[in-house]
Amino acid sequence: MSNMFRRAAEIIEAKVNKFLNNAENPDETLDLSYEKMLSALQETKRHLADVVTEQKTLERQMLAAQTDSHRAENDARMALQAGREDLAKAALTEKQAADQKAASLKDASEHVAAQSQKLITYEKQLEDRIDQFRTQKEVMKSQYDAAKAQVTVSESLAGIGNQLGNVGEALQRAKDKTSQMQSRADAMESLTDAGVLDDGVDGRTKTERDLDALRASSGVDADLARLKSEIGQSKQLPSG
Repeated sequence: MSNMFRRAAEIIEAKVNKFLNNAENPDETLDLSYEKMLSALQETKRHLADVVTEQKTLERQMLAAQTDSHRAENDARMALQAGREDLAKAALTEKQAADQKAASLKDASEHVAAQSQKLITYEKQLEDRIDQFRTQKEVMKSQYDAAKAQVTVSESLAGIGNQLGNVGEALQRAKDKTSQMQSRADAMESLTDAGVLDDGVDGRTKTERDLDALRASSGVDADLARLKSEIGQSKQLPSG
């Protein structure tokens, strides 16, 4: 009886392991990650639209307050010309209130504008990362499909089947797991050597990234020097 229960437990364990291995499909995992990144980008765009809307609303309110301030000052001037100092004071009181409101709205608008700029920068960075990830995703999917096809053919040629018995199945699973672990170790070492692990979606090595940054900086410096030279020459040209 104990042998029968042990055999049943081995069968259940084997089926669970097989289910877990089959359930983790790299293609589906990569597609899911890509969809999550796209969702994050859309969410960022929605936040950016809300922030810009708030910024425009504050700017309109600030302009309205400034208009009220100018009108109140004109009213005060007109009242003084008419000899009504009391009305002039009342108008200037309204002007002070409008000025304070405009200043407060200006501060709020500048704060929201800074938030908007941060979101714009983040959106651009996220778009770049998504573009890089999309390329990496397609490469990885192609490599996985090719490896999967190779494994299928190799297993067919080797005649691997269920008829080997419990010992053969256990040995084969152990070999498969060992091979997978070794492949993962080799992949991690290769990715580390290539510098890919510095950024999950940037396929360049650290040296390549540093060289690209240096090229970009040199290009900016050259353009800046050229523009300064052109401006200096234009100022030296005689007028008329």
